[in-house]
Amino acid sequence: MLKWFKRVFVTLLVLCALLAIGYVFRAPLLRGAASVWIVSDPLTKADAIVVLGGGPSTRPFEAARLFHQSLAPKILLTNPQPAPATQLGLLPADADLERSILLRENVPASCIFIAPEPVDSTHGEAVSVRDWARTNAVKHIIIPTDIFQARRARWVFRKELGPAGIQVEVEAVPVREYSATNWWQQESGVVAFQNELLKYVFYRVKY
Repeated sequence: MLKWFKRVFVTLLVLCALLAIGYVFRAPLLRGAASVWIVSDPLTKADAIVVLGGGPSTRPFEAARLFHQSLAPKILLTNPQPAPATQLGLLPADADLERSILLRENVPASCIFIAPEPVDSTHGEAVSVRDWARTNAVKHIIIPTDIFQARRARWVFRKELGPAGIQVEVEAVPVREYSATNWWQQESGVVAFQNELLKYVFYRVKY
């Protein structure tokens, strides 16, 4: 009985020590976790920049910046399924909102394209972009997207577009609410990281 008690005590002591160490060094550990997870490719000149749905406060602005750096002559907006508020005419569709942002950022209307097929997932976006790229002789695309989504987006786009001979580069772009250095201090950052971990595993299993 005494030996059992000692073992339990030592185990609890070790766990407490590990928790204390984790708490003291949580900032570098969590920054390191983000650094390992986030992927971002060196960008080269491409045929088109692709703006994924769901990030109007970040993605179209970065696409405009890359466009003005002459990294690509076209910007393609994916076409997410309209939300209920959009169907009621209360809010603009994602693609329409992003197009307005690009126009305000001095991107010529003739350089902005909207994918024709409505989609409801990142995988659907990859298939839609692949079909558009084939039709428009596009062989190289750049995708600027949120820091935590970048790994999943790169994997699924390369899986769908690679066999068609289309090169994919993904740029991880910090969102306004958090970055790789402070994501755990914001609820939105914790939720985003957690969700992307689960989505990445789901995508690898399903696709």
